[in-house]
Amino acid sequence: MAKIAFTAGRVSGFKCPPDKKQAFMWDVNAPGLGLRATPGGRPAYVFQGVYQSKDLRITIGSPAAWTIPAAQAKARELQRLIDEGKDPRNLKRDAIAAHIAEHVAREANALTVGELWPLYLQSGKPKRRDDWKPRYRADLVAMASPGGERKKRGAGLTRPGPLYPLLALPLVQVNEDSLKIWYDREALASKHQAARALMMFRGFLRWSAGRPEYRNLIDRDAGKSAAIMESLPPSTRRTDALEAAQVAGWWSGVEQLTNRTASVYLRALLLTGARREELAALTWENVDTQWRKLTIADKVDSTRTIPLSPYMAQLLATLPKTGPFVFASTGKAGRISDARSSHSAALQEAGIEHLTFHGLRRSFSLLGEAAGAPAGAIAQIMGHKPSATAEGYRPRSVDALRPFLARIEEHILDLAGVQFDSKTVPGVLRAVG
Repeated sequence: MAKIAFTAGRVSGFKCPPDKKQAFMWDVNAPGLGLRATPGGRPAYVFQGVYQSKDLRITIGSPAAWTIPAAQAKARELQRLIDEGKDPRNLKRDAIAAHIAEHVAREANALTVGELWPLYLQSGKPKRRDDWKPRYRADLVAMASPGGERKKRGAGLTRPGPLYPLLALPLVQVNEDSLKIWYDREALASKHQAARALMMFRGFLRWSAGRPEYRNLIDRDAGKSAAIMESLPPSTRRTDALEAAQVAGWWSGVEQLTNRTASVYLRALLLTGARREELAALTWENVDTQWRKLTIADKVDSTRTIPLSPYMAQLLATLPKTGPFVFASTGKAGRISDARSSHSAALQEAGIEHLTFHGLRRSFSLLGEAAGAPAGAIAQIMGHKPSATAEGYRPRSVDALRPFLARIEEHILDLAGVQFDSKTVPGVLRAVG
């Protein structure tokens, strides 16, 4: 095709021959620069050259965006690259890739903790577990809640959770400095709550660092810096438990409670060594009076089954069956949820200064040892994670556990001063001081 000089300002008025898919006009001043037009009427500047004995063609852009001098300068630049032995197509691809990478980097750097937190709740999980425990997941949600809701107890609105301020923070800004500022501010309200929130957030950091798409955005060790760790409150190991001499007074105080459900619930905690939430969630369908078994929702595994000891069976028989839960309540949950006030009243009556619900669980373990039950049997009844360090731990059947739990129960009842006949009609109990 003959080379035709462009007429300045008149590059869009030409027409293509109707029998051609596209037509070119070539510039006589800038070799390789052409103007291409298609039947759709969208002209474009193009550059055509020869690289390594092969023709190449690159689109420069629309005449609406490029002036003739600018297009000519671009054509000369592309020809210089070819003269230098460089393929201008690769440079263009590299420029586009760099632009995309820059855009992706900007998007990634803007990604906040709050945008990733729901995904963490959905697909994150603790070590060596298939999923969150419902209670822990609820705590994660509460820790990051915005607050502002009416309190269930008392007047006023709830305050934001300790982790809520971190949700607005971009992932790339989560470092030991930003976490230290956040922790110091939250610790003013409660050091222990701030410390617990930090431990939860460290789980989020581990999860984020374990995913390739977020690994380069997060500092996994940000929550372990010396400045933060030195500010944490000392961890005190709780050792509260009933002394043997205190069992009778505690039992008497609990037995005198006007709330019958709370009274039975507290004694059942001591007689089974169960966790408070596990026992509170016990349903009647999981009380097998025929084969004398209890199936309890377990913290470590999904459930565990333990023997239904004689006195425990009689104790449960005194409760009315008013719903699916053994320890029923008229509250929203339908079951007992907080027996702390009842327990406090019993402790005051017994003259015992301090004893937590977990202290009752610890008491079961200590009293079980005093009764002569093997450590492995006690651990299995309590739902402790199996360990081979104590008496060569091996799982026992429910029937194999039965005599050990009966022995522990007899020991506790003896300390409490309770005379019990296993042949007593269910629902009728008698205590002798």
